[in-house]
Amino acid sequence: MKVSENIENFLKNEIPKNVKLVAVSKTKPIDDIWDAYNGGYRIFGENKVQELSDKYNSLPKDIEWHMIGHLQSNKVKYIAPFVSLIHGVDKFKLLKTINKEGEKNNRIINCLLQFHIAKETTKFGLNIDEAIEILESEEYSQMNNMQIVGVMGMSTFSDSEELVRSEFKELNNIFNTLKEKYFSENPEFCEKSMGMSNDYKLAVDEGSTMVRIGSLLFGEREYKGK
Repeated sequence: MKVSENIENFLKNEIPKNVKLVAVSKTKPIDDIWDAYNGGYRIFGENKVQELSDKYNSLPKDIEWHMIGHLQSNKVKYIAPFVSLIHGVDKFKLLKTINKEGEKNNRIINCLLQFHIAKETTKFGLNIDEAIEILESEEYSQMNNMQIVGVMGMSTFSDSEELVRSEFKELNNIFNTLKEKYFSENPEFCEKSMGMSNDYKLAVDEGSTMVRIGSLLFGEREYKGK
């Protein structure tokens, strides 16, 4: 089955219409993205800056590119001119850099605050206190070239439905807390990016508005090199 057919089937049968699908094209060849594009799909996610930049330069400019991986501050400048959404803002330093690069490119860059909801220490993310410290800072109040539009989190890779569901509930609660306290007058703050190929159904149950799906659409990952 072609990638475009997989996407069409996923949109029709797997998620509600109010949930956005980010087709995770990382490590996948350009031809696969062309297939999806020619089938009408436009929202793709990459986790490496170099690969994202290369694909942006090689493909039509009406694609909405999402940076879904861990982003280092010194790499922001390479994607700042075109990226549609940065999912993984896990440090104030990174947010400051995004704002600076947004100013240089005369655009407002949309971002999600990434929270550490998993039991695994290898995953990145803020806690609620760190987020509040950012949002209540004088420096944040003066940033005009980035916009926080929601939250993102990754659950523990686990067979325990109860554990994964509890982590998504936690992220949903964080979203509601921030919305009420800091973004109640801001309709743009509306996204909860949670759920991947292995746990998206639980994420949708717990309020996800955006799922990041790769292997179910493109097949298993292809790793370059050995």
